[in-house]
Amino acid sequence: MNLLEVRNVSKSFGSLAALSGVSLSVEPGELRAVIGPNGAGKTTFFNLISGFFPPSAGEIVFDGADVTALPAHRRVEIGMARTFQITEIFPELTVRENVRIAAEVAAGHRLRYWIGSSHAAEVSGRVDEIMDLTGLAGKAQRLVGELAHGDQRAAEIAMALALGPRLLLLDEPTAGMGDQETVEITALIRRLHKDSRYTIVLIEHDMQVVFRLADRITVLDQGRLLAEGAPQEIADNHAVQAAYLGKTT
Repeated sequence: MNLLEVRNVSKSFGSLAALSGVSLSVEPGELRAVIGPNGAGKTTFFNLISGFFPPSAGEIVFDGADVTALPAHRRVEIGMARTFQITEIFPELTVRENVRIAAEVAAGHRLRYWIGSSHAAEVSGRVDEIMDLTGLAGKAQRLVGELAHGDQRAAEIAMALALGPRLLLLDEPTAGMGDQETVEITALIRRLHKDSRYTIVLIEHDMQVVFRLADRITVLDQGRLLAEGAPQEIADNHAVQAAYLGKTT
């Protein structure tokens, strides 16, 4: 059974049709990339999947359950986690404090001022695991706002992982990065996919990153599904070349 199914979703803002009849199926353990030119509807598509916008038409099914009407916070509770194109972190807190907040939310301690020692130890252990997994253990006590952009992005991904997701949605994870930072974040995403078997859907503008990481690629253009397939199929697709990759032959 597919973990995520997006069935013929459309989204209109007044007279503007941002998405028209787009479908997507993602298997457990898959890494799917969503690409397309500016204005293709990629971020709107992510907003529908993660519950920030309701679709104007269509259905979204997660792990066999219809979540079309479910708000964003409930989707987090059932196993979706998302990062954003503009990094969402608490810059005045340390890396570890950022991750701990997310881990406490996932453990149901969001509104508690005090938690018992056994629960605190459980949360702390989970934080340690994520810090090691994301390569941030050596920077645990650094204020996130003082870190380089790539490390801030890694911290945001760590916060998403602390929520215990079965589906990780990454919106432009390498946006604004230099070459070395891009290499490091790409390596992190590959580890999460290949070693930890996270199911990942990402929007990405860097085609080298996309073709290195993705099992399958979905291409949007002007709010519609243009093509879908394995990386080599997409690279060879003439419609994709004309619309996005800058080729006409």
